Amino acid sequence: MTIFDLFTLLGGLGLFLYGMDMMGKGLESAAGNRLKTILEKLTSNRLMGVLVGTLVTCVIQSSSATTVMVVGFVNAGLMNLSQAFGVILGANIGTTITAQIIAFDLSQWAPLFIIIGVVPLLFSKKQSIQSYFTIVAGFGILFFGMNTMSTSMEPLRDSQWFLSFISSFENPIMGVLVGVIFTAIIQSSSASIGILQALAASGVIGVSAGHSAGLYLVLGANIGTCITAVLASTNGNTMAKRAAVIHVMANIIGTIWFGLLIAFVPIPEVVASWSPNDPARIIANFHTIFNVANTILLLPFGGLVIKFINKIIKQNKNSDEDDNRLLYLDDRIVDTPTMASISIHQELGHLADKTYRNLERALESFSKQSEDMAEKVFSEEKSINYIASEIVRFLVKLQAMTEISDTERLEIFRVHEVVSNIERIGDHAENIAEYTLDCKMNDSKFSKDALDDLWDIAEHAKQAYSAAIKVIKGEGHEEEERRLCWENEDMVDKLRDEMKEKHIRRLAKGECDPRSGMIYADMVVDLERIADHATNLVGDISGEPKMIAN
Repeated sequence: MTIFDLFTLLGGLGLFLYGMDMMGKGLESAAGNRLKTILEKLTSNRLMGVLVGTLVTCVIQSSSATTVMVVGFVNAGLMNLSQAFGVILGANIGTTITAQIIAFDLSQWAPLFIIIGVVPLLFSKKQSIQSYFTIVAGFGILFFGMNTMSTSMEPLRDSQWFLSFISSFENPIMGVLVGVIFTAIIQSSSASIGILQALAASGVIGVSAGHSAGLYLVLGANIGTCITAVLASTNGNTMAKRAAVIHVMANIIGTIWFGLLIAFVPIPEVVASWSPNDPARIIANFHTIFNVANTILLLPFGGLVIKFINKIIKQNKNSDEDDNRLLYLDDRIVDTPTMASISIHQELGHLADKTYRNLERALESFSKQSEDMAEKVFSEEKSINYIASEIVRFLVKLQAMTEISDTERLEIFRVHEVVSNIERIGDHAENIAEYTLDCKMNDSKFSKDALDDLWDIAEHAKQAYSAAIKVIKGEGHEEEERRLCWENEDMVDKLRDEMKEKHIRRLAKGECDPRSGMIYADMVVDLERIADHATNLVGDISGEPKMIAN
């Protein structure tokens, strides 16, 4: 193999990976909201989970992205381990579609697919047209890269040292181990198996009877792809780690039992007999049979697998499972816009809930004049600011991608506004906690009427924000929640005006001291601003703004 052949191989690999990525993004963009609906309507039925995992992975062409999403959902409590088990097994099946597509010998048609796909991309600005022709162009580039790799590796058939090296993979343990390591490095089983298909098509690696090195590498690739889920779970809670281990354990169990079965049942020979002159198809079929068979075997025992994992990964009772953590976002899904969009909106719901709880804590600290609770508010505000900054960082990274559509860019802008409004509500809650310390320091007192009015306006501000959170999270009827938010904000404005008049009368009668009066007036402003930001949130989500707050 010459240096030119090596560069040709690397160039072909680059085209292959780019084409696969391009095709996946086109499929994802074409699926659009339908893919979101499928993910959001996931049921607790494990079999439905398998179907969803299979379909989603077929569309986005990445089992890694699907499993990262699953880990995020489990981390946030949106999905239980039983659901995760089904989706993960389905993702394993879905990823085999890439190998089946690659196995078609369409390399001679690749230039035609490329030109058919690229020309409309150059002249059309319509998003739907771009999505479909991105699929076509990616399809052609993938096969062109595949053919380039296969051609460049043909000289290796005459290389004794390389053939000797490859023959060591006939040892099942060695073959599986190399497959694990290589796939873990590139973090894509589809890519590693595609490269393996190119090697097999060149006659460099055996997949026929008596030469099963390629098939052991396939088994190893299925374990190696688990590294993405494991990495995604490292910053997650106990449940997230359990979900990642489900993926690892399912594929290790499958490799063990399937590997042992091969020793007694001539599965490689049977698979090879279906397409004896097509090594790429043999690999694709073996990959599919393994994952389908493993799913059929393990699915009925999902409960036992989950119980075992719960025992080996115990809940850490001394840890705070929801401190400064992002529950949904992971940088590994930033190049999968549909997945990223779902995760962003789930993370916004998490941030909004966290801020609402801190608002309640701040009001309680003022009611009870508790310095300890006020300090807890300050601590939580740091956590809120951290999560908000991480969401913004993720948005900036997502916005830098050239593949996202104008609609998605507008959505990113709106999310920026949502984060800003939630963060400002957190700031106002922090202000209320500061009033607690101020009151304690100056021994400030309030009349019963003043406090009753404060709790009245606070309740309406909370209700406005609660309704806004439901709009963010897609809970309840959006139109009704918007109406509730606006009605409560209107009531806050009305109460504010009434409270100003009452406050002036109390000061004139000497019922409130000036220092307490300043705190009272500032707190009313904070509560009014909270309601204002709540209506801003509803406007940001629905595209129907009502007002602006500071």
